[in-house]
Amino acid sequence: KELFSAFASFIDPSSSPFLTLHAVRQWSNVPFFTVPLARAHGKSFAHRSELRQAKRIVVKLGSAVVTRGDECGLALGRLASIVEQVAVLQNQCREMMIVTSGAVAFGKQRLRHEILLSQSVRQALHSGQNQLKDMSLPVLEARACAAAGQSGLMALYEAMFTQYSTCTAQILVTNLDFHDDQKRRNLNSTLHELLRMNIVPIINTNDAVVPPPEPNSDLQGVISIKDNDSLAARLAVEMRADLLIALSDVEGLYDSPPGSDDAKLLDTFYPGDQHSITYGTKSRVGIGGMEAKVKAALWALQGGTSVVIANGTHPKVTGHVITDIVEGKKVGTFFSEVKPAGPTVEQQTEMARSAGRTLASLESEQRSDIICTLADLLTERKDEILSANKKDMEHAVSTGRLSPAMLKRLSLSSSKLNSLSIGLRQIAVSSQDSVGRVLRRTRVANKLELEQITVPIGVLLVIFESRPDCLPQVSALAIASGNALLLKGGKEAANTNRILHELAQEALSIHGVNDAIQLVSTREEVEDLCRLEKMIDLIIPRGSSQLVRDIQRAAKSIPVLGHSEGICHVYVDHEASVDKAIKIIRDSKCDYPAACNAMETLLVHRDLLRTPLFDQIIDMMRTEHVKIHAGPKFASYLTFSPSEVKSLRTEYGDLECCIEVVDSMLEAVDHIHKYGSSHTDVIVTENEDTAEQFLQQLDSACVFWNASSRFADGYRFGLGAEVGISTARIHARGPVGLEGLLTTKWVLRGEGHTAADFSEQGSMTYLHENLPVAQVLPGRRTTS
Repeated sequence: KELFSAFASFIDPSSSPFLTLHAVRQWSNVPFFTVPLARAHGKSFAHRSELRQAKRIVVKLGSAVVTRGDECGLALGRLASIVEQVAVLQNQCREMMIVTSGAVAFGKQRLRHEILLSQSVRQALHSGQNQLKDMSLPVLEARACAAAGQSGLMALYEAMFTQYSTCTAQILVTNLDFHDDQKRRNLNSTLHELLRMNIVPIINTNDAVVPPPEPNSDLQGVISIKDNDSLAARLAVEMRADLLIALSDVEGLYDSPPGSDDAKLLDTFYPGDQHSITYGTKSRVGIGGMEAKVKAALWALQGGTSVVIANGTHPKVTGHVITDIVEGKKVGTFFSEVKPAGPTVEQQTEMARSAGRTLASLESEQRSDIICTLADLLTERKDEILSANKKDMEHAVSTGRLSPAMLKRLSLSSSKLNSLSIGLRQIAVSSQDSVGRVLRRTRVANKLELEQITVPIGVLLVIFESRPDCLPQVSALAIASGNALLLKGGKEAANTNRILHELAQEALSIHGVNDAIQLVSTREEVEDLCRLEKMIDLIIPRGSSQLVRDIQRAAKSIPVLGHSEGICHVYVDHEASVDKAIKIIRDSKCDYPAACNAMETLLVHRDLLRTPLFDQIIDMMRTEHVKIHAGPKFASYLTFSPSEVKSLRTEYGDLECCIEVVDSMLEAVDHIHKYGSSHTDVIVTENEDTAEQFLQQLDSACVFWNASSRFADGYRFGLGAEVGISTARIHARGPVGLEGLLTTKWVLRGEGHTAADFSEQGSMTYLHENLPVAQVLPGRRTTS
């Protein structure tokens, strides 16, 4: 009965004559359930992250998205990926509608084919084959092309959606259909009925009969249908859609024409910002343009529908652009009525870079003053810091979302703040000759001298979890190295991070560089921050191995300094001291099991099995409540063994570890190379030759002899603090302190020298003499 009623609405002569259904034969397979209704329609979403809540979505496909570059025919691969994304969202119980272009291009392809075929037959009969190459095509009228292409376009959509068991229906409209109240009601009713039956409506202007758009024909408060942009906006508001996604051939809205030198892509656009935009030309096809898109978007936004304008033609993102937008990722330009009180993250980055350049130009003593001031503030204002930290701790405990290890990292105390203050003072001392230090001087030729000097990297992005003590440490290292700093902390430490950042800016203010360190407090996703490759020079993650892996995966164009895992080994040689072995193993595993430098695998020489030393190791672990997992070889020696390890490449981060047996020191090295993470590995032995061989052959960032793995730390190395531990082989490695945040540049001083002077016909020759290194600080010049 419902099926008959719905079908009758399509053939009702009182409705628009341009409504046709192309999925009738599939209706027997349609599940007749009610899709959850969209949210109560009112205001649009204020932030991208809220787009995940969108239930009813209109996807507008511009002509440049649907058609090929030659404007004849459709971009089938691109269209197929878009159809797949719409089908995926439809299967998530969302209500999807498509407003599509492409009928004219598809019709043009068909008509050209027919004309060429007809002409080739005629000319073959009358003029011979030699004239075929001289055939010319007449100019094809757009309405005729639309008439010829509309049915083929819809058949193509139907065939593609069928692959995902999704039904489609075609609806053709004109501007007149929206001015006639009865037709508007019929259209609205039809669309609601289709959505109720889980059918995707595919809507287009009836370009075969539509009159040319009239300039300034908008009615009071109502947008006129001039193109598919205005059609999509009108439908979105009429249908109370939550989201309108307008895909075109540009990344989004720029503040000036794309391609111009200073053009910047706007992440978010707010009503009232139109005066700051300079529009370029429209796309290669279609009748709209960015100005028309913005006008339609703002009208839809005023009607309560959120809008995103994005690129639907880029081969690297087309396959997930729609789903990325719905997931709240930073794609294209998001239109929002709610303007944030503070600066955007892009503006914060620009502010940090500008202030960072001033910071780098300060004398080293001035940067040292800033760090010492911050160290003083940590102790002078400790009551404020601890009060804020108490709020974070209470909230974390009440929600129960943090593990005991994470809670321990979140907690601050007076002793921790005192230790932080001491570490910052160490950094202040080491910063005295950091930036501008001369590493190499060469006399290239007479009166032509070259220097290699240390300089800041630029803008650092540090992302950290549950570790508010990380903020002053990293801030001090950034100040010492003259780098700008962008900080993104976890929301679980929001109160503590806020007060610590205020103290950092207070310290920076003594030399007028407050903005050099910025705390990202907006609701930015980590993945979105990792896409700011034109603004950020280095990302440093501080947190779980999962966080580090996620950032390494997301930051495709920005270097990431860090390690994804801390699978640290302690190898106990058959010539090890009993007391040293017990002491080192206990400290490496039990001092702080959640740390990245804690032991995760204990390697034991085969000759130690069934010896007092091995028994004492096991007894100590039981006393410390360490859960033991047996490696394959160790399990083979035991009648009743602990649970066999699932993987020898496991970071437990708790009072757990794996024990495995090796036949020699060289086998231990091979095991670590195969299953370790190149972080920190230890040998316990009294044989100096064995130890030196281990230290030389093992390729890890930190290798220790008769010392706990917990020493792998910037503070314990005397670096004052660290931004993290790197297992990379390029740039910094191991605990990364001040030196790891510097790069170099080459400075050449001459007196009118040219490369031609040193050619075969030139009058000069290269000397390339090494000169004594003299230190250079910003604003000072060396003398020969």
